[in-house]
Amino acid sequence: MTISGISSNMAPLIQSAVDINKQLDDLQLQLSSGEKSQTYAGLGPQSGVTVALNAQLSALSGFDDTISNVGTTVSLQQLVLQQIATLGNTAKTATLQQNYSIDSTGQTAAQKTAADQLNQILSLLNTQGGNGYMFSGDAVDQPSVDTADHILNGNGSQAGLKQVIAERNLADGTNGLGRLVIPAASGSTVAVSEDVAGSVFGLKLASVNSSLTGATVTGPSGSPATISVALGASNPNNGDSVSYTFTLPDGTSQTLQLTATTSATPGANQFTIGATPALTAANLQAALTSGVSQIAGTSLTAASTLAASNDFFDDPPQRVSGSPAAATALVDGTTANTVFWYTGDNSAGSVRSSATARIDPTTTVSYGTQANEQGIRWIVQNIAALAATTYSASDPNASASYAALNSRINTALAVPAGVQNITDIEASLANAQTAMASAKSQHAQTSTMLQNMLQSIEGVDQNQVGAEILSLQTSLSASLSTTARMAQLNLLTYLSPVAG
Repeated sequence: MTISGISSNMAPLIQSAVDINKQLDDLQLQLSSGEKSQTYAGLGPQSGVTVALNAQLSALSGFDDTISNVGTTVSLQQLVLQQIATLGNTAKTATLQQNYSIDSTGQTAAQKTAADQLNQILSLLNTQGGNGYMFSGDAVDQPSVDTADHILNGNGSQAGLKQVIAERNLADGTNGLGRLVIPAASGSTVAVSEDVAGSVFGLKLASVNSSLTGATVTGPSGSPATISVALGASNPNNGDSVSYTFTLPDGTSQTLQLTATTSATPGANQFTIGATPALTAANLQAALTSGVSQIAGTSLTAASTLAASNDFFDDPPQRVSGSPAAATALVDGTTANTVFWYTGDNSAGSVRSSATARIDPTTTVSYGTQANEQGIRWIVQNIAALAATTYSASDPNASASYAALNSRINTALAVPAGVQNITDIEASLANAQTAMASAKSQHAQTSTMLQNMLQSIEGVDQNQVGAEILSLQTSLSASLSTTARMAQLNLLTYLSPVAG
């Protein structure tokens, strides 16, 4: 009979102990990590699902990173816009204070403040975000705007706003009759005409209304436009009047009412009734000339300044063509002769679309901004007009001209209908913020769902694992005990009588 060795029967026991120990190691790793396996292979058929779920989570994380980055940029844009709007409102309030007192530079304290405000706004517009200059459109590597010094004073051969205003003032005839022609009365007829048909400069004849007894009033008609007042065979009565309405370069209008008086020393905007209609017409012509000259040196100067500022901040900037005093048209400025205040990208198309980001597989947001958007430019050009203007202590019309300019800037900074408000830009960016917040919220919900699905595949029930470990430890202990006893067994101990 063949008797097998004890060692040959121990091999299965030893292997069983090794297997149990490996299972214990695996279970202890699961218990500490909370995961079934450290590799996809250990997940069996569900490994492909796990890969797909992790890919979706990674994509959502990437979108959330984009939302975070873009959100920071848009928040900074909103902050800049709010600060610019505040500066605009402060400037608007300041224009209500009609304290005309100029220093040696020919400017008031309010104008000096306006220059500081302009510099602050331009600095804000050159704010950089994570990707570069935020108000340069596509050209994020370029500053958005030029310096306040260049914009106001020019840069070498490039004219700045002050020069453009001076040229426009000359072209509008602010030092004369606003480019109107008022010849001496012809008999009992007084006429006023525009100097050149089709000219964009100076005062324009809009209408005339008369209560002058016996007078015949015609116009504006003809080319160039003319208004004529022909007194009748008898003089007008005391208190009769004639009103001329003029259109100014900034689109506003002003009416000059001239009233007949029997006084030999007529007051402002009055004319003396003479002994004959011809003498009365001569007095009317003198009063008309004086009244138009007053408008030219005050309201027209202010309107011309605002028109020049609008020209300068246009794209491209507009310049008086030819000799200002005789000019009739505007011409595009060039980079060789004019400062271009906006230095960012100016491509055609939607400004917002100059910067876009995908925040979801099906959603993108547009958040581009440019310093030359109307809502921003409107504030810049009106504050710049106030900062660029100077006055002479010897000019009797200076105070009234300053008041007229302040009044117009105050109205402009209230943002009239049809002009983009800076709050419109803020609202547009707020839409992007809303979309990003909504997408991020949706991502959080989706991520939670995906994480739960992953947990059901990759995760373990730690209570169950703990129970399995306890069970295996018991089995291992028994296996090791049996193996140890088997290892001590030999023929001698096997044949020895059992003690006791």
